[in-house]
Amino acid sequence: MGAQVLAVLKVYPKEVMENLEPLVKKIEGVLPKDRYKIAKWEAQDIAFGYKALMLYVLMPEETEGGTEELETLVGKVDGVDNVEVEYVTRLAF
Repeated sequence: MGAQVLAVLKVYPKEVMENLEPLVKKIEGVLPKDRYKIAKWEAQDIAFGYKALMLYVLMPEETEGGTEELETLVGKVDGVDNVEVEYVTRLAF
C-alpha cells in the first residue's frame, strides 16, 4: 500500500448553520469509503455567525486527478455552496 495524502478542504455552506454536523454526515454519505476518509472536521468562523467547514480528508496518494473528484463530490452535496482546497500534504508512516 502506498502513502496517503491529507487534503484539507474549506467547505462553504449555502446558509448560516449553527451546527455543521448534519452537513458532515451528508458529505460522508457521498464519499466512497474505499478511497476517502474524513479524519477530522472543525468549524471556522467567517463573519456574523457564518461558519465554514474545515474537512481533513485522507485519500490514497495514487488517486487519479488529485483532489478533483473529491472537490466535485463534496461540491454536489445539498447545502454546499463552494469548496476550496486549502492544502494537500503527503503522509508516510
